[in-house]
Amino acid sequence: MHIDFSLYSAQYKPLIKLGIPIIIGQIGTIVLSFADTIMIGHHSTPELAAAAFVSQLFNLGILLAMGFSYGLTPIVGNLFGKGDEQGIGTAGRNALLANSVVALLLSAAYIVLYFFLDKLGQPQELIPYMRPYYIVNLISVPFVCWFNVFKQTADGSTDTVKPMWILIAGNILNIIGNYMLIYGHGGLPELGLLGAGLSTMLSRIIMAFAMAYVFFFTRRYRPYAHSFVHSRITRAWQQKLNGMGWPLGLQMSMESGAWSLCSIIVGWIGAEALAGHQIMLSVSQLFYQFYYAIAAAVSIRVSLYCGQKDYGKITPTAWAGFHICLCVAVLLTGPVLLLRNEIGWAFTDSAKVAATVASAITPLIVYQVADGLQCIFSNALRGLSNVKPLMLVAFIAYFVVSIPLSYTFGIVLGGSLEGVWFAFPFGLSLAGVLYHHFFRLTLHRMTGARS
Repeated sequence: MHIDFSLYSAQYKPLIKLGIPIIIGQIGTIVLSFADTIMIGHHSTPELAAAAFVSQLFNLGILLAMGFSYGLTPIVGNLFGKGDEQGIGTAGRNALLANSVVALLLSAAYIVLYFFLDKLGQPQELIPYMRPYYIVNLISVPFVCWFNVFKQTADGSTDTVKPMWILIAGNILNIIGNYMLIYGHGGLPELGLLGAGLSTMLSRIIMAFAMAYVFFFTRRYRPYAHSFVHSRITRAWQQKLNGMGWPLGLQMSMESGAWSLCSIIVGWIGAEALAGHQIMLSVSQLFYQFYYAIAAAVSIRVSLYCGQKDYGKITPTAWAGFHICLCVAVLLTGPVLLLRNEIGWAFTDSAKVAATVASAITPLIVYQVADGLQCIFSNALRGLSNVKPLMLVAFIAYFVVSIPLSYTFGIVLGGSLEGVWFAFPFGLSLAGVLYHHFFRLTLHRMTGARS
């Protein structure tokens, strides 16, 4: 069978052009995650362990909110492909309300959960560190949701550059705030983990206002902003946004939930394992954020082709994105594997934590191809506006497969942190295969021919 590679090579450049600003913004997120973990870890190991647990709890909600906002991207991309500027503004206004409701629901859930922090089986000596850090993370949740609305509107209209600069600036402010508030520099009090939380909260508020300013007061977005102000909130739009948003939000929260529940399982092993888990989560972001950036570009391109009804370019776009992810995996796995015994020392002064991190690097390397596959094809499905299969696949891959295996490998078989992480190659591989299967079925239904 002859494979025409020109179909794929034609997609590499536009995907990279769209993806590079997202990658740069995501690298800023990686640097911030690394900086947070390093600064907190060198302040104290108990604070690092407390940060790991609270961060995973909030990542669950923040990723649900982010996933919900992702439903806006293919809608805007489709409208952008048609040249419907008024529709984009209307979508944005309705999305702001829908995402505000999500923020309200998440905030209510986290307020309730706050009163049960000491009932989740974590080391009791960590609770005094967890509570104030938890509260400042809670305050920032609505601002994350509002930022998402304007960022996804920009991404869907192929402007990935302005969100990149805002993310970079926000992350720089966060790192400076960490330095000053964790350690007490610049005449400020030494607040430790609470200082890291306050810095994160302030940076999220600033980024939300900056993204809103770009939307309402810059020339490129003027037609969208005008439509935003003069359009109406309608039940039809709310149903459309919720119909797209909740499956995506639940898919991302189930994936994140698997990691969060693993944090609870790791907490049963001990504080050193939990601190090592937090470091591993930071390292894993090095890979995933690259995959996500390319996958987001795939989603944007696929939604544009859907709007233009140019279905023949959809499959090559998805596979071209996967090819780029494979290149990233090859480039990153070598250095991480070679430096596995040194990585932990960059984040902590504890020999036990550093050794725990080194043991968990192998399963991280093993699942990279599967992670790239599931990331690309879940986002390709998002670009096709078929998001319902995402919930089912995420539930099976992460809750039916990954979490039970994490408990079995880590606790029952005594594999500790390495055992917990060895569950994820199984779940991610299954997710990638199933997302690809549903992608083919969806495109077949859309075109009436075999993709």
